[in-house]
Amino acid sequence: MLIWPMLRKAGAPAPSLPRTSLSTTPLAPGHRKIYLNSSKQLLLRCRRSPLGTIENLPAFRDVLALERQSLFLRKLKICCYQFDFSDILKMPREKEIKTQTLVELVDFIQSGSGKITEANQEEMIKMISLNIFRSLPPASHENTGSENIDPEEEDPYLEPSWPHLQLVYELLLRYVVSSDTDTKVAKRYIDHSFVLRLLDLFDSEDPREREYLKTILHRIYGKFMVHRPFIRKAINNIFYRFIYETGRHSGIGELLEILGSIINGFALPMKEEHKLFLARALIPLHKPKPVAMYHQQLSYCVTQFVEKDYKLADTVVMGLLKYWPVTNSQKEVLVLGELEEVLEATHNVEFQRCMVPLFRQIARSLNSYHFQVAERALFLWNNDHIVGLISQNRNVILPIIFGALERNILSHWNQAVHGLTVNVRKMFLEMDAELFEQCQKQYIEREFRSRELEVQQETKWQQLAAAAAGQGG
Repeated sequence: MLIWPMLRKAGAPAPSLPRTSLSTTPLAPGHRKIYLNSSKQLLLRCRRSPLGTIENLPAFRDVLALERQSLFLRKLKICCYQFDFSDILKMPREKEIKTQTLVELVDFIQSGSGKITEANQEEMIKMISLNIFRSLPPASHENTGSENIDPEEEDPYLEPSWPHLQLVYELLLRYVVSSDTDTKVAKRYIDHSFVLRLLDLFDSEDPREREYLKTILHRIYGKFMVHRPFIRKAINNIFYRFIYETGRHSGIGELLEILGSIINGFALPMKEEHKLFLARALIPLHKPKPVAMYHQQLSYCVTQFVEKDYKLADTVVMGLLKYWPVTNSQKEVLVLGELEEVLEATHNVEFQRCMVPLFRQIARSLNSYHFQVAERALFLWNNDHIVGLISQNRNVILPIIFGALERNILSHWNQAVHGLTVNVRKMFLEMDAELFEQCQKQYIEREFRSRELEVQQETKWQQLAAAAAGQGG
């Protein structure tokens, strides 16, 4: 997703400001001027936002080609200057100068006006790092002290400095995707440390920032092949911490979106490393409470694995059963939907390995008093591929779920569930009338024995009660 073109109309000029290299405005006592043509030391000095003035520089088109690299560096130094956006009235002119300068840098990279020198590439990544790498504010639940807030109901924190931060991210994105960027050079600056700090930012509550991070990291993964194993491992570690330690992370959905594209590109036969990632990271991601926040992306990743290698189907199904939600009906509806997608890519051999525990669980879902759960389980019979698998293995499956179907018809409170159950029951009858009659006979016999046992137990309790009453008398 390319976000920069939305900032201003294509071809529109950047906001015009007076262009002088140095200020002639007298300084207030205690302030000092920041000279933009000084040495590299300025880059480090700008981190602390000194009380000084900065001036806009000439546009790239207004200087000779030989001077553009020097001008590029001076513009980078302006962009190292940090501002306080909590007060919109504070230093508005300087903020606007930085905005215009960032716009010009983005345009310079995007237009391919000239290849950036290695030294300037290094300084640019330093400037980007100064702007984007920061301590994220505490999550909303940490501010309030509440652990039980639903993340879907929280208002996301929006970064006040986004007007500058967005342009810095756009500059990084343009640099990564540019055909002029040589990965052999760029990997010295976009190294493992840089990527790791980029991944840390995925915990930002600002969805705009996470969207940029997702696009940039995906592009880095595609362009820098040397980083691919490291990125996969680092994402894996984020998932582990989320599943087994924190239970809170804002960017799981975005990371899964990146992985969905990565999984789609896996070569066959699939490496053992990737299979372990499925079993140890993706499937356990069904466990955390906020799974609804990222379930769509998670389901896509899991289904991609099965579509890539159908032999993984039984591993996935057994994993879903392991983390099946017992008390959360909303999660159960989601998992039933995911299960349908997985079964649609499942072959009969793999289906047979997991069908017994699977349909024991489906039988429980059929009898759920939460009508959406029961309804979603019955919808599985609307899928022709799944019906085909069931038909081939009806001798095993029908005896498992026959009782659940009969109980729904006799006593389920919801009319829609009752109607769907009648349709499924009729489907089995038409599929194999003889088997259906056998199951019906066995069901009647079991019910009769069950009632007999209940009567016997009730009689024993009455006898014990009478004996106790006699002794007490």
